[in-house]
Amino acid sequence: MAEPFKNLINAQTVQHAGAHLQRVWPAFDRLRFEQQAGTGLEALAFKARAMQLADALQATLPSRFQAACEVLEASLAQPVPLDAAGEPSGLSDAQRDGGLSGWVVWSLGEFVARQGMADVPRALACLHALTQRFSAEFAIRPFIQQHPNATLSIISTWVNDPSAHVRRLVSEGSRPRLPWGLRLQSLVADPAPTLALLRALQDDASAYVRRSVANHLNDVAKDHPDLVAQWVLEHRLGASAERTALLHHASRSLIKQGHTPTLQAWGLGQGLVGDATLSLSTDHARVGEDVGLHVTLRSTAPAPQLLVVDYAVHHVRANGSTSPKVFKGWKLTLEPHTTRTLDKRHSLRPVTTRQLYPGPHRVELQINGQTCASDTFELLH
Repeated sequence: MAEPFKNLINAQTVQHAGAHLQRVWPAFDRLRFEQQAGTGLEALAFKARAMQLADALQATLPSRFQAACEVLEASLAQPVPLDAAGEPSGLSDAQRDGGLSGWVVWSLGEFVARQGMADVPRALACLHALTQRFSAEFAIRPFIQQHPNATLSIISTWVNDPSAHVRRLVSEGSRPRLPWGLRLQSLVADPAPTLALLRALQDDASAYVRRSVANHLNDVAKDHPDLVAQWVLEHRLGASAERTALLHHASRSLIKQGHTPTLQAWGLGQGLVGDATLSLSTDHARVGEDVGLHVTLRSTAPAPQLLVVDYAVHHVRANGSTSPKVFKGWKLTLEPHTTRTLDKRHSLRPVTTRQLYPGPHRVELQINGQTCASDTFELLH
């Protein structure tokens, strides 16, 4: 059985942090820190563990924020190296032993967010250092929320920073709907303040940075789909392969939803010219099994058709209603007056993000966002 995720912050994490904080500041009350940070740690959930370490830092680091930042910065390991594609490649055991890095930095960033609101420039300078050892994407969000103008002004200068970790923080930290992070409601309502930052970063040399830009735009698409469709339309012409991949990733949710302006931006605005059928391998299945999808596409068009073929499963909810979830299928070119068959297995194994309930489940075939065929199966326990 896999180790619980929460154990990434454990008693050894606390001891490692205590040792390095005392190394750089001999007056550090290591015993008090380790007692407060470690008490009852095993019973806590993952985020609660990180917050308990931050509580202990508040109780034991210097009361003067400038001095506390200097201690944190001095305790850090070297920045996480990047590979040729600009992806994090990890530290060696010796490098990790030389200072703080990894998940403990979540707690260090939380300390900065709690204590640094009165000195935004110094706080962000500390986050600039922290993010090169883990990520400060959670810690920077309260600054954007409480001091948006000052924070965005500072991080706008980071789009040309030598560190890809820092450039990524510009995009990732300002995502409107970052998972696990504080929701930036003002940017949910109006993403305009970050668009210039995304424009500056979308052709970044690091795939690590570009993926963050794509995820940021995908966040924006949840509330402003037409804006992202227009972004794709404006930026895909003459785009490099790397930017094209970014734009595809940024608009993935809109494509799956069949958002017409986005499909049109990708040249997928027209539905299938011809006909399509969908048949399932069974009319009943149990949780944990698979259902096979068999698709037949027949073209009656005189020219090739570029098609995105997805499918939506209308899952039964606890109250008996249904909710559709779109799954990726195929992207293909259907030649004139030809027939193609496509096959896929759909898993009914439980996942943490979706509870499966028994009842009739409708499966709809979507081609370029338009529903073309459907079939049903009964889900049994």
